[in-house]
Amino acid sequence: MADTVRLPADLLAMMSRGVSVIVGSRDEALRPSLMRAVGSEVATDGASITVFLARSQSRQLLQDIASTGHVAAVFSEPSSHRTVQLKARQASIRAATEADRPALDSYLASMEHEIERVGYTRVMARAMLAHRLEDLVAVTFTPEQAFDQTPGPRAGSTLGSRP
Repeated sequence: MADTVRLPADLLAMMSRGVSVIVGSRDEALRPSLMRAVGSEVATDGASITVFLARSQSRQLLQDIASTGHVAAVFSEPSSHRTVQLKARQASIRAATEADRPALDSYLASMEHEIERVGYTRVMARAMLAHRLEDLVAVTFTPEQAFDQTPGPRAGSTLGSRP
């Protein structure tokens, strides 16, 4: 198993707060798949990332993660476009449970705030992230690579350090 990437504390704080998350993977023929996550949970040290996807909207993405293990997650703060991309080659998938509800509720509240900061209503965030718990899956991974994807001269540069 690859080493975990250590991310800067301010970046972990942004990700942990709950910002926009897009999840991607690819099939064996390298065809991409992606979907917006409806929630996320970031371990304090960043060693474990969980993103929540609606199974009914993410069939190809989940199939690709299950068959390749590869996952990429892009965390982006709407008001500043500050963005980080994380990649891993080993992801696990499980059904979401009631124990995940606090993380999902916290994520929704944060995204309502984030969306308001750029001029949209909370209703927009609720519509964008609407889900049924029984339809959700949790994809968990340990980041192996991290990249600054904030628009500008550093976009694409490697982030973090290895232990």
